[in-house]
Amino acid sequence: MSQVNSRSAFVYELVGTVFIIILGSILHFTFEWSGGNPVVGAFSAVNESVWEHLKLVFWPALLFMLIEHRPLKKTANNFVLGKTVGVYLAIITIPIIFYSYTAVTGKSIFLIDISTFVVAVIIGQISSYKLLTHKKLSENLDRISLVLLVMLGIAFVLFTFYPPQLPVFRDPNTGKYGIPQ
Repeated sequence: MSQVNSRSAFVYELVGTVFIIILGSILHFTFEWSGGNPVVGAFSAVNESVWEHLKLVFWPALLFMLIEHRPLKKTANNFVLGKTVGVYLAIITIPIIFYSYTAVTGKSIFLIDISTFVVAVIIGQISSYKLLTHKKLSENLDRISLVLLVMLGIAFVLFTFYPPQLPVFRDPNTGKYGIPQ
């Protein structure tokens, strides 16, 4: 990949970082703002569970992936793989940091939670950039990545309405799971 293409990928991933952070922050409130609309809830946080906060990374990252696909598809390598790995790393980072620090402090701290979100997005975007500018890998990895991305999107929608009774899905404020009834 040429220097110009690396620069283009870098700019897109940098803009994507800001886009994901801003849109993800807005999605934290859109379910409440919609008056509890279940369609909005499928794409926004419907409670304060860790799982619901992962949607704040996933949906904006997916939207930005669609935005940057056309301009980068011919100049970047491993596009779907890079974007999928970035999303998964960001989503894995959030619970790792959250559960690690709350195990030590015994409580959730708002500023650390916000910082965790930002750090997770940055990690995801850096990893995406690294794969976009890496040598071309197997097309099969892009195909598998697309399946994994679709499966994660389905899980976010499905578990909004039918969450497993596991701690990651439990709202710590209400003790309830999923979309409020």
